[in-house]
Order: sequence, then C-alpha cells, then structure tokens
Amino acid sequence: MPHDLEKHPIHLGLGASAVVQPEFTGEMSWYMGYGERHGAEGVEGRLVALHTFSESWDSWEVHPKGSEVVVCISGRITLIQEIDGEARPVTLEPGQYVINAPGVWHTADVESEATALFITAGEGTDHRPR
Repeated sequence: MPHDLEKHPIHLGLGASAVVQPEFTGEMSWYMGYGERHGAEGVEGRLVALHTFSESWDSWEVHPKGSEVVVCISGRITLIQEIDGEARPVTLEPGQYVINAPGVWHTADVESEATALFITAGEGTDHRPR
C-alpha cells in the first residue's frame, strides 16, 4: 500500500527498519509522540519527511546529536546555516542538497513555493525564534 510522505513520514531505525509514522500534524505534540515511539533508538534513528513551504521559516532549529540532509525536490529554497556566529546562505535548486552538521543552527527562506526532503537525526532538536 503506498503512503504519502508529506502526510506520513518514515522512521528509519535500528536493524535497517522502516516504520510508517502517524499522520503529520505539524504540531510539537507530533514530534513529542515521535520521540516517545522511537527515542529508545537514540541517535541512530532518522526521520524522513517531505514538506512544502510557501513562506520563509519563522524560527531556527538545531540537531545537536547528528547530521540532517536537506534535498530540494521542487522550487527554490535558501537554507541559512549559522556557523561560528555568521549566517551563511545556501540556495538549493531541485535535486541539490546540503548537510546541516550536528550543532549547526539553520533556518530557510522561500521565495514562492518549495518542497524539500529531510533526513533528520532528531534527538535533542531545539528551536529558537528567528
């Protein structure tokens, strides 16, 4: 049975497992539930999600315990990484990707609409206002 990745992200876990997740709500409670379901796997678990954006992000985020891969699927998205206190923009076109290293704060700007695939080591993820 096929699944819509924007509605049902995938957890890649220990033992090369892949687990379909409950419908994504975009709320923090969804992420907390994800942590409860898969937190025991620690830093080895990965969340694979697809998101479409029509506006720039209103916050920064960081993944302190693992890398995150961001792949532009359609449109154009400018990922802004904060490295050594300096904001460094990286504009992605379809098919291009960037890696957010562990501990790198990042946010994104979108000119019109863009879709991106995220492969995230989510344990310990934190947010701050932009």
